[in-house]
Amino acid sequence: MLPAPLLLVEDQAMMHIRLRSILEEMGYSRDALSFATTIADARRLIEEQPFAMALIDVGLPDGNGIDLIEFLHGRDPALPILVISAWSDEHIIMRALRSGATGYLLKERDDIEIKLSIRSVLRGGAPIDPFVARHILSTFGSLAAAAPGGALAHVPQSVLSPREVEILNLVSKGLTNKEIAEIVSLSRFTVECHVRNIYKKLAVRSRTEAIFEARARGFLP
Repeated sequence: MLPAPLLLVEDQAMMHIRLRSILEEMGYSRDALSFATTIADARRLIEEQPFAMALIDVGLPDGNGIDLIEFLHGRDPALPILVISAWSDEHIIMRALRSGATGYLLKERDDIEIKLSIRSVLRGGAPIDPFVARHILSTFGSLAAAAPGGALAHVPQSVLSPREVEILNLVSKGLTNKEIAEIVSLSRFTVECHVRNIYKKLAVRSRTEAIFEARARGFLP
């Protein structure tokens, strides 16, 4: 039996629809799901009833989802909280985990990977996105390699995930989202989510601007 009710805090309409579909495919009924698009909405729902699990994005219109994680964890330290976010920044990831997040997954993951992560959390696991895990291990490696008393080695990080760079590279070749989806074996819907996340991370509004900005930062040749 699936623990319910479940709180989902996500402001992107397309991701909202995608997660609802995933949760319903897992067996959740619509009345077992509560959706919020802002921190204020989420807090109102939390005051109305307790939740058995929460899925939270960290980039929300009225603030940082990490503050909401900290708030939820303070009320119920046993509450499973899975972050599903486009952000792969080390500072954000570590802060989310320190604030009480049970796991951290990037939105670029396929539906089946998101389902597996949710099921892992429900079984008491702590799923960490493979990219995030590699990044954390790399950070630990840098700490270990730092000379005693010396400055830590600087590890440059792209704001784009490897999958986003791959998709943006195909965008730069003039391919449509449908054509890209066929090449990378993802749904067109997922590719559209990636493109939106790329726009958000690079603070641009078009494919042309995204390609220009990515090349200027050295993410694309």
